[in-house]
Amino acid sequence: MPILQYKCTSCNKIFDELVKNHLDEVLCPVCKKPAERLWCGTMYSATGKSPKKCSGNCSGCSGCG
Repeated sequence: MPILQYKCTSCNKIFDELVKNHLDEVLCPVCKKPAERLWCGTMYSATGKSPKKCSGNCSGCSGCG
């Protein structure tokens, strides 16, 4: 299960969340409104190595090396 970074669309709180699936809806821990995933930061492959040129947006990716 990945830990992903989110930003609340209502109060702008930025937080990390452990999710079962990256498509699951995540609610803000402060105001309980829906949050959007942030596509920034360092991403790692399943091997633990940082892949080159990874945006973290797995839906548009051909896979980690």
